[in-house]
Amino acid sequence: MDIKKLQKIVVNALEDIKGKDIEVINTARLTPLFERLIIASGDSNRQVKALARNVQDKVREAGAEVLSTEGEEAGEWVLVDLGDIVVHVMQPSVRQYYNLEELWQTTPARRRKAAAEAATE
Repeated sequence: MDIKKLQKIVVNALEDIKGKDIEVINTARLTPLFERLIIASGDSNRQVKALARNVQDKVREAGAEVLSTEGEEAGEWVLVDLGDIVVHVMQPSVRQYYNLEELWQTTPARRRKAAAEAATE
């Protein structure tokens, strides 16, 4: 499936269940493992689990494959591996602690540039 189409499906699935602070990071030039990292927050264990489940359901409905899922038991941080896209759904405190955005993007300007590149690809 086209990366832009898959990205749109994931973002829409997160927005459907009121995912917060959704961020798409273009990692194509940073790692050969995946092309996008999508991070979103949920307010509770239940919402984090629901967000991750909705992503999986919508991706499967579109005919794409979910390779694996981790962290569904606890619901503080759920990772959904879609191959070219890795989705992290986290509670705000966990997201702030691990700060994946800073790990993958060192400056806000670089983050904006990567998001713009992702939107035009």
